[in-house]
Amino acid sequence: MANYSEQEEAIREILPENTVKTLVPHEKVARVVKYAPPRYRNEIARYIVHRNGKCKLCGKCAQLCKYKVHTLKSGYKYFGEPNNHLCIGISCEKTGHYCVANCPQGALELKESSMYKAIGDYRWPADLILATWKMAETGDVPDEAYGYNYQCGNSGGGFDKLRFKFPDKPPVKLSEDQIDTSILLNKRDDGRPKIRIDVPWYGGGMSFGSVSNATQLSKARAATAWNTFTCTGEGGYMERMRPYDEHVITQVATGLFGVREETIQRVPIVEFKYAQGAKPGLGGHLLGDKNTVAVAKMREAVLGISLFSPFPFHSVYSIEDHMKHIDWIKHVNRRALISTKVSTPTDVDMVAVGSYSAGTHIVHIDGGYGGTGAAPDIAKKNIAMPIEYAIGRVHNFLTDEGAREKVTLIASGGIRSAHDIAKAIALGADGVVIGTAELVALGCIRCSRCESGRGCPRGIATTDPELCKKLNIDWGTQRIINLYNAWRKELVRILQRFGMRSVTELRGRSDLLMHLDYTNDVGVKK
Repeated sequence: MANYSEQEEAIREILPENTVKTLVPHEKVARVVKYAPPRYRNEIARYIVHRNGKCKLCGKCAQLCKYKVHTLKSGYKYFGEPNNHLCIGISCEKTGHYCVANCPQGALELKESSMYKAIGDYRWPADLILATWKMAETGDVPDEAYGYNYQCGNSGGGFDKLRFKFPDKPPVKLSEDQIDTSILLNKRDDGRPKIRIDVPWYGGGMSFGSVSNATQLSKARAATAWNTFTCTGEGGYMERMRPYDEHVITQVATGLFGVREETIQRVPIVEFKYAQGAKPGLGGHLLGDKNTVAVAKMREAVLGISLFSPFPFHSVYSIEDHMKHIDWIKHVNRRALISTKVSTPTDVDMVAVGSYSAGTHIVHIDGGYGGTGAAPDIAKKNIAMPIEYAIGRVHNFLTDEGAREKVTLIASGGIRSAHDIAKAIALGADGVVIGTAELVALGCIRCSRCESGRGCPRGIATTDPELCKKLNIDWGTQRIINLYNAWRKELVRILQRFGMRSVTELRGRSDLLMHLDYTNDVGVKK
């Protein structure tokens, strides 16, 4: 068995040099919003401002632009490259500071970026990617002037077809500090901690191997700042996460890679992963070129060999078997809460009730819209039940069985925004788990090359030593902190419009939703 010193030595080799530092147990990370600009000088933008040879360096554009797109270098007679990602584009025509129209020499022109047209897909269109970047940069909800749609995508289904039916006037006028966005994760009266998180979401499982060490640490530090959680995913729990133990969920998956009782004892929540919504029935997989020295030591595997987790646990074929697993963890860690992660088969409601009966605190249902670029499209688009159907089904069945107030229902699988979070809760979930959105906050462009060792050009979903150096942990932490802040602001605005003092009041209120294919409430045909 590899010892911690060996693991740490290997892991340090792939950490950016400026982020290797001595960490103290239970390090506190401040929940402070700070400007976190893009890592790249020419960030992908929706609009491009082009300056031609007619420019006389008069500085008029720099004086006019309140968004600081133009910067005349102090002491120099030239402009730097325009900060195109700050430009609001054609919306600026309606203002008195539109640089294109007010340039004395007519030296400026505005056009839509070709890169903007190239990135994204139906679930994550370019607008949503850029809006997420903006939130991670500023910590605020993007101004409508930018033209971003940060509420939904263009998939033609799922949450993109659901909208809230807001009243014309809020029944009660509430300030932001009057609204509670926290949720309880332990509803059982079993003597274990009544853990409460400040926002109704936490970070999903992304293993060291699937993503970089710096990505994992950025997620953990942001979770600490926001008093929520992040999950290690399958594949072990590195020692460098120790300062954030109180905000980490460690995962026991079917391959048992990196599972150790000493790490199980460190955390407040242990998650059993039975299946993923993006690839139910297929288990987990990590291709050989991502199984580096550090990953192999952490997982106690052979260097360079592809690693596959079976489906399912070969020791679990009944609820009674599941109960034995839960009893094992409860014995090893007397304070831990248990989460059970399952996909969304047609009998997901029965699975949820069975998990509750076995003793779990959190039923985590994972729908088919999620998954990184490593998940095969044929699986994530065709197998699992869409999460918007599964949530209501499980919520209603738990209610009918008298168990709804004794277990926490968490949903995941394609949660991209604060509006998606609110919709999932209105359908019946207590909270959600997020995944891809955090990676987008770190600069992910959705190129779908996550499975390859050198496939991620931005050093996020990689274990390659050189690519890992692209991501600074302090910067990554701040970007996720900022995203969470923007999301909470938007969630509070939604609750304010309904006059709700707590996010728990929104749970199960599907009557507040409408489907774009229907005229009245969800489920009522035209």
